[in-house]
Amino acid sequence: MKVAVLSFAHVHAATYMELLRDRSDIELITTDPDAPPGDPTRGKALADELGVTYRASYEEVFAERPQAVIVTSENTRHRQIVEQAAAAGAHILCEKPIATTEHDARAMIDACEQAGVSLMTAYPVRFHPAFTALRHALADGSVGPLLSVHGVNNSRPPGLAHPWFADPALAGGGAIMDHTLHIADLLDVLLDGEQPTQVYAVANTLLTPDDEDEPNVESAGLLTLTYARGLVATIDCSWSHPSSHPTWGGLTLTCVGQRALVEFDAFPPLLDGYDTTQATTRWEPGAIDLDAAMLDSFLTAARTGQRAHPDAETGLHTLQTVLAAYESLRTSQPVVTPAAARPGTANCACDESRWDRESS
Repeated sequence: MKVAVLSFAHVHAATYMELLRDRSDIELITTDPDAPPGDPTRGKALADELGVTYRASYEEVFAERPQAVIVTSENTRHRQIVEQAAAAGAHILCEKPIATTEHDARAMIDACEQAGVSLMTAYPVRFHPAFTALRHALADGSVGPLLSVHGVNNSRPPGLAHPWFADPALAGGGAIMDHTLHIADLLDVLLDGEQPTQVYAVANTLLTPDDEDEPNVESAGLLTLTYARGLVATIDCSWSHPSSHPTWGGLTLTCVGQRALVEFDAFPPLLDGYDTTQATTRWEPGAIDLDAAMLDSFLTAARTGQRAHPDAETGLHTLQTVLAAYESLRTSQPVVTPAAARPGTANCACDESRWDRESS
């Protein structure tokens, strides 16, 4: 199957290319026409370093009729590339956020539906087997009805290596746009699609470099989500890891139920200690390759014509939470969401068949 990676802007682009390059069932082509001239970390320079086929433009890639594409551009460029890919008849995996405005997200969804192609949102953490176990523990009642969930997704500031992450014109925001989404997706799964009725957010720019010529984006944020059933969830979405930290970042959930408290760690250490030769903390990760698991799901859907999950509607739901958070920051008040006008889910029972479909 012919697969294309479109743009190398995102931090995950190189990972996807390496995973696809090493598969015997994939013919990989790539392009990064928006790369800054002379940037050794992007464009043809990166393609040559990774040993993958490179084309000069999106149009050249689409002329080769790839069956599936992965969009890893700057956030505000997602819509244009997705619409081009849909018009070319390719199934699409789009990095999160699906878009930076609800208008763009809905336009992307419409374009893919009209073209008859799948639009999948890149949320790899939901493919973690430990998260599947958590999901099943909630479904079988052993944890009891959920009372609260505390999610943490922290990392080093991505703008240090990829400056566009801290440019609101390209990223659409800062840490809230970048790190709310994975937790919001896991909540979407755990609550079987129920959306928060109210969102309150606080943030600061303390960890963002001061630049009088460029607007600062938030480097730390904390969201409080309230649901119709009475559940309260919080999301710590900060760029708070120093550059010396042994890992890029981490993601955890603490779920408090009536019968039990369950903790989920997406990137647990297999081994940690101190490396005397480097004078740094050593950390050997123990997690599975979540990106590979997500790609397997996407490629299977592209081959079979099945709807890929998490789909674009999930991407829209999580984006709506982020946009409500930014409105809360603007007004310094809790924001009532459209979900408040819809009947809430009465209990924490989960649709096992829906989860099985999405994780298969």
